Amino acid sequence: MTTTDRTTATKRAPMSSTRKTAFVAGVFYLITFVSIPTLSLYGTVKGEGFIISSAADTGALWGGFLEVIVALAGIGTAITLFPVVRRQNEAMALGFVATRTLEAAMIFAGVASLLSLVALRQPGASGADATSLTTVGQALVAFYNGAFLVGQSLMPVMNALLLGTLMYRSGLVPRLIPLIGLVGAPLQLTAVILTMFGVVDRNSGATGILVIPIAVWEFSLGVYLVVKGFKPSPITAGSPSIDRGAFAASSAGLSR
Repeated sequence: MTTTDRTTATKRAPMSSTRKTAFVAGVFYLITFVSIPTLSLYGTVKGEGFIISSAADTGALWGGFLEVIVALAGIGTAITLFPVVRRQNEAMALGFVATRTLEAAMIFAGVASLLSLVALRQPGASGADATSLTTVGQALVAFYNGAFLVGQSLMPVMNALLLGTLMYRSGLVPRLIPLIGLVGAPLQLTAVILTMFGVVDRNSGATGILVIPIAVWEFSLGVYLVVKGFKPSPITAGSPSIDRGAFAASSAGLSR
């Protein structure tokens, strides 16, 4: 009898659907950080003359693989959170899904450009062929940099503004977390504009400092959702009851 009681007591309560949603969304957010090694993995492939060199292309392939994972995880965050945050504001929730999807599309396009660069390699080419290939290689790298600027630099700004506002208003997480994203969004937007107009380099120290708050916002959101889940909030308590209450109030007003 005692053994049975102990076994029952040690069983964990099943995860609610809302808790599962928060956990999955948090895991997806943390997965988006697996692309950090691409900063070094792409060092060789983005170097001048790679397309006519015999340098290893393993870094480019692994980097592309990691970025594909990031793109899919980004879409996963939007799909997972949409049913919850739409109760706060459906238009903004749809906007978040759209910007996440566009971000993923730009990531895919950038990866495709580097994979094309690897496929077109002709080690040892010389003369006119080498010149033509080098030009093609530079164009593909330039395309990747442009896709990165729009997809992985600009779109996170929009994501932070949309999801940060939804999280801040709903109180699903401590308001300090979305506040970091809302403060970081204009800073990263400044970095994007300065890079776009050639004032600073994309890999400069100043740009790196300006993008830190967005990274902190996304990482802290992922950790909180995995560890804690959503905070108690009217939108997780069940929207039907909220709708019935609002309908009752409006009906009472009309009857007067």
